[in-house]
Amino acid sequence: MQDTFRHKGLRRKLVEELKELGIKDEQVLQTIGSIPRHWFIESSFEQKAYENTPFPIGSGQTISNPYTVAYQSELLQLKPTDIVLEIGTGSGYQATVLALLATKVYSIERHKPLVNHTEKLLQHLNLKNLQCFYGDGFEGLPQFAPFDKIIITAAAPEIPLKLIEQLKPGGLIVLPYGEGEVQQMMRIKKKEDLSIEKELFEYFTFVPMLKGTK
Repeated sequence: MQDTFRHKGLRRKLVEELKELGIKDEQVLQTIGSIPRHWFIESSFEQKAYENTPFPIGSGQTISNPYTVAYQSELLQLKPTDIVLEIGTGSGYQATVLALLATKVYSIERHKPLVNHTEKLLQHLNLKNLQCFYGDGFEGLPQFAPFDKIIITAAAPEIPLKLIEQLKPGGLIVLPYGEGEVQQMMRIKKKEDLSIEKELFEYFTFVPMLKGTK
């Protein structure tokens, strides 16, 4: 798997584009600038890997465009000590961003073919602090809870209560909320008294978050 000077140059341009679009978190920008996105997509799309666009990755899923990945990562307000749960491993690109910014990342994917493919790629990346699981994202991973941060990378038709339960007091969940073709990015904070506080942000388009496994 190659990462050429050309690829690195294209990533620098991508980072500048993300800055122009409003991403301010320097750690997020540096991390996206360091990850070979072309490793996470089919070779037929490699020439366009650093355009700000999504691509299909199989099983009816997509790799989000870099702006969406950066946007969600920035809203998470990640700290190096955070333990993070990701719902929707997909290609593994967002999980890799998280793993380079946090202490530990657990990621769940409901599509078995994607789990098998992505696990092989992530083994090549040798990220010791990232674990992937085949399962239902609505259930979370109670055996590893509580989490400092939770990110959902599919359109949630409802706020998954089991994920709220698995969040530490003071923790954050970032998710695209709503049904239909367009969703609004939401950040939920679990307060020390266990009540929740919601904030709404920009509109995005995600594949739907579904229950069960495939």
